[in-house]
Amino acid sequence: MATSPLGFSTRTLNGAVPGEPVKKDENSRRGNWGNQIEFVLTSVGYAVGLGNVWRFPYLCYRNGGGAFMLPYFIMLVFCGIPLFFLELSFGQFASQGCLGVWKISPMFKGVGYGMMVVSTYIGIYYNVVICIAFYYFFMSMTNLLPWTYCNNPWNTPDCSGVVSNQLNNSLANATSSLVAGVSEVVNRTKRTSPSEEYWKDSIIISITNCATSVYAGFVIFSILGFMAHHLNVPVSEVADHGPGLAFVAYPEALTLLPISPLWSLLFFFMLILLGLGTQFCLLETLVTAIVDEIGTDWIIRNKMVVTLSVAVVGFLLGLPLTTQAGIYWLLLMDNYAASFSLVIISCIMCICIMYIYGHRNYFRDVEMMLGFPPPLFFKVCWRFISPVIISINALLSRASARTFILIFTVIQYKPITYNDYVYPGWSLAIGFSMALSSVVCIPIYALYKISKSPGATFRERLKYACRPHPKWGPALQEHRTGRYAPMASEDTVEARPLKEKEELKEELKEEEKEMKDEISLTIQGSNGSTNTHNNPNPSA
Repeated sequence: MATSPLGFSTRTLNGAVPGEPVKKDENSRRGNWGNQIEFVLTSVGYAVGLGNVWRFPYLCYRNGGGAFMLPYFIMLVFCGIPLFFLELSFGQFASQGCLGVWKISPMFKGVGYGMMVVSTYIGIYYNVVICIAFYYFFMSMTNLLPWTYCNNPWNTPDCSGVVSNQLNNSLANATSSLVAGVSEVVNRTKRTSPSEEYWKDSIIISITNCATSVYAGFVIFSILGFMAHHLNVPVSEVADHGPGLAFVAYPEALTLLPISPLWSLLFFFMLILLGLGTQFCLLETLVTAIVDEIGTDWIIRNKMVVTLSVAVVGFLLGLPLTTQAGIYWLLLMDNYAASFSLVIISCIMCICIMYIYGHRNYFRDVEMMLGFPPPLFFKVCWRFISPVIISINALLSRASARTFILIFTVIQYKPITYNDYVYPGWSLAIGFSMALSSVVCIPIYALYKISKSPGATFRERLKYACRPHPKWGPALQEHRTGRYAPMASEDTVEARPLKEKEELKEELKEEEKEMKDEISLTIQGSNGSTNTHNNPNPSA
């Protein structure tokens, strides 16, 4: 698999550009994107998930409709797009997964483990959601949708058919063993673009994600509005979100349309595609992190075994969510597994790169990769605007803090409910524990790394743990140029501020020792004399 001077690859049949010798490098072992379109479509398939369909429209409706769009677009411009570009450039430069990239500051490797925990939670119940969508898809292959009337084995005595002009409130109870919830998570660990214009890709992907949410809002509420008009009830009585929207309200509304089985088939086929696109990337996130972290030839050759193992474990962990009580656990995971923990992880990642590693160092890394420095807008957002928006503190008033993610989450917190059931305190404790389980990885690993770092005092250990690992930089040797180039002499140690000088000197000593060993080897001449590398003259 050939690569350009900037490290971007093109796929050919034998892994090399025609006319060039086949190279077996790390990228050929890990795999690369075939082209830029492949990367963009995969990223869009992951970013655009079920949350765009069943979460955004309801949130927009509940928070003022059109008025909600103003802070939404502000967050997109000053937080969403810059952070997405930051994450893409981060992974692109190091060519590693969510664990390997933290060679930039080993003490913060817990952020990568936190990402894996969040991906695991979401992947577990995504399986169940996709399974439900498949079930509804095949049940729609009939002349009359089965949930139109109440003569089905799963209906309760309180069921009332849609065709009787009454709102079917009890249909949710009939499908309690099938419904699942899912939340959309920003992808921080997917592989990166093979194009040096990937900073434009981040804008395209973010805007596509936003446009899809807006479009889904029009589609969803046009159907729900038609249903409310047909039943002569306010829209608020039919509006729902999450599994209640995807598997109760919307299917119910479809029964009122002409050729309802066709629309039902199309709707659930769309849910299947949305779910599979995200689930593939979640699985690849975990597999890539495991393979890159271990990094042995055996595990790279047997990546399929690792993938199968991760899939089987996820399947087994998802089985309890298919029981009669599964809906309650699913909603609990949906509300807590990937909520404020993602905000904290994003904030720490941004602060680590900009202020621990150093914004000047990172800007030089991006410039080395792209050939030009990142645009000024992204520099300002990375350093100031995005971290402030994410982590604004309580000094702001309640009204002002509503526009900021973290404070908004705390202020607007309400215990979750399912129909008339209010979750007990012990279940909420489990939910918060689930949310904290990804965040707690960060301080735990930081303390572990500090304890294992050399130094006589805590300050020395802390300083050492924050320094970039000697192997930080482009993964392939041919891409390690400039300050990441292999050192030729001990004099260049001072020119490599990102390397640990003591470790580099040790490496230089080992190289010098190897050179001396080679020099000491003698070459027998044809005349019987002995030639040495350090003595070009024949010995007498």
